Amino acid sequence: MNRPHFSVFSIVWLLAAAGLLLQVDLAAQVAREEGCTVIGAGRLATIDGSVITSHSDCCSECRIQVIPGRAFPKGAKAPVHWGMVYFGAEDDRHALPLGEFGKVIGEVPQVERTYTYFHTGYSQMNERQLAIGESTCSQRPELDVAWIEGLTRQIMTIEQAQVFALERCTKASEAVKLIGALVEKYGFLPSCGGSEALCVADPRELWTMEICSVGPEWTPESGKPGAIWAARRVPDDHVVVIANYFRIREIDPKSPDVLVSPNYMTEAVARGWHDPKSGRPFVWQEAYAPPIREGNLSRMWLITSTLAPTLKPWPKRALTDAAGPATIYAQPFEGAAFYPWSFKPEKKVSVQDVIAFQRSAFENTIYDMTWDPAWMVPAGGGRLEKSPMASPFISAEMEKVLRVRHHRTIATQGYGMVAQLRSWLPDAVGGIYWFYVDNPSVSPYVPVYAGVTDVSPLYKTYDYREFSEGSARWTVDFVEKLMLLRWQPALKDLRAARDPVESGFFAEQAAVDAKAAAMLKTDPAGAARYLTGLTVSRMETLVEVYRKLRKTLLAKYTGDGV
Repeated sequence: MNRPHFSVFSIVWLLAAAGLLLQVDLAAQVAREEGCTVIGAGRLATIDGSVITSHSDCCSECRIQVIPGRAFPKGAKAPVHWGMVYFGAEDDRHALPLGEFGKVIGEVPQVERTYTYFHTGYSQMNERQLAIGESTCSQRPELDVAWIEGLTRQIMTIEQAQVFALERCTKASEAVKLIGALVEKYGFLPSCGGSEALCVADPRELWTMEICSVGPEWTPESGKPGAIWAARRVPDDHVVVIANYFRIREIDPKSPDVLVSPNYMTEAVARGWHDPKSGRPFVWQEAYAPPIREGNLSRMWLITSTLAPTLKPWPKRALTDAAGPATIYAQPFEGAAFYPWSFKPEKKVSVQDVIAFQRSAFENTIYDMTWDPAWMVPAGGGRLEKSPMASPFISAEMEKVLRVRHHRTIATQGYGMVAQLRSWLPDAVGGIYWFYVDNPSVSPYVPVYAGVTDVSPLYKTYDYREFSEGSARWTVDFVEKLMLLRWQPALKDLRAARDPVESGFFAEQAAVDAKAAAMLKTDPAGAARYLTGLTVSRMETLVEVYRKLRKTLLAKYTGDGV
């Protein structure tokens, strides 16, 4: 085969690979209980005194819409939707138009005034520095509820409850109480087939909340709560990690730092999952969660052992440890109880630290897929070396072809964020929504201030079934698929293009904060224009960087020189 034919083949392979995004997205939607990792940090656990919450692998509905706060007449009703994350849409072949949020399946009383918030599939921040990270978890199958039109009486999904909280609340504890009241009254309806965990933050407090449904037999007329939930306030100097598994264990409902539904224990007792006569304490996690899996433990191990290395004798899972890939099945399975619900980090945490975790592919650990023996190729002299194609983000079908053992990374496809909430600044400036699209290991993070009134059309455009040059996510995904041609050297190309721009955002942050805060005192509308214009410009710059990077990767890895 001559070189020109090889180049054409490479591009054809690329286009076929790009089509895998649809498969990845649909698979992720069917089994999102394996998807979202949340890291939260209290204000005394962070470098700058901000409160941090985060969310990775959200869903395919990555478009940002700024939904302005509105006034409503007394007696107005607010619709309840099904399909915000593309579940249950009547026609899921195309994205819903901006401003449409899915099928209306009920309504609740509207409030007289709402706050502006950023709408995505799972909405995450509002203008008042309230932010929510979400992680789908597993629950006992007896509690599962599926949406069947005309039969299912539960109507309150977690994404809809998050929207109501962002529209109506300014504090984390208020949001927890509102979400709890909504799922109790209207019945919790899982979008992804399981329970949910939230990490709810404001500039001073951080709360975790865990919610189960109560089974398909529930009706509003029963007078019983339509959900089971528990919440705890995270100590100000602690970090919490949620890896698609419940973290709350023993509960003291009398504590001011604990909130629970009235049935938090009685449902477990009634179903035979806890015997109060046994003398054993009631453990929330054990009552309602099924056995934990390796993909949950690996993420908790990496983040917790990195931030608090001397807290416990952590399992040895680095490639350089005595127990390495050859003895992977001899690794201890430490169990969920091994990890504390929250912990004090030995070094204070920054936004950049959380971003680094979201980008992690477990490099140089037993979970690093790029060190699988299938990637080892002859290097001459009887030696073997890692193939330049070795990537942790290959498709499930490619894993089968290569016989690579799958390990999940911290994040893969979707979108996500790190919310940085700062009490010493006005809300419009204090809240920053560090947002990425597609895969955080490839995507840049763009800072979106709480006071912006719009974002670039590039971040409001995405349909996972139809490629668009005018979509930031498709631009990032195109780069990722090109990187699969030679992942190892292409990763260096990516970082050379992305990191200086992203680092510039952090370097400019103090000056932007000061300018916007000063403008807010005399010209709030001007401050909003300044922050909005800056955000739009940065988004457009990033997309242009990735369009240029696409050309670089095409030339280097599909041209005659390959």
